Amino acid sequence: MTDEQPHTAPGLALTNLQRDRVTFARRDFESARAEDLAKLPRAHLILLVERMRGRLGDMLDLLDELTPE
Repeated sequence: MTDEQPHTAPGLALTNLQRDRVTFARRDFESARAEDLAKLPRAHLILLVERMRGRLGDMLDLLDELTPE
């Protein structure tokens, strides 16, 4: 699988809400990667870490929703 292909299992269908959650997480991740962390003030770094922590938690919750127990 190349990076251009979607990372979904065959037959896995996401709801619109789940797709939106993934889209927002990807956008936040790309935004964070584009930041020059060395130049950010301490307060901005803290906010960035908190935002990423929230997105990570949401993606873990999404995985829990998608995987059978």
